[in-house]
Amino acid sequence: MDINEVVLKTMTESNNPLKAGEIAELAGIDKKEVDKAIKVLKNEGKVISPKVCYYTIKQ
Repeated sequence: MDINEVVLKTMTESNNPLKAGEIAELAGIDKKEVDKAIKVLKNEGKVISPKVCYYTIKQ
């Protein structure tokens, strides 16, 4: 499973929007990798930011 899939899975399992640092902690990966994955996932339209610095999956 690549980093993008791990980040997406972590967001899916959460009921609330998460900060990148929270995603990194829950997934056990580096925050810089999470930031890169979020950028890619946002460009793909899979992730949205309901408020500044918080991210969740697009419903």
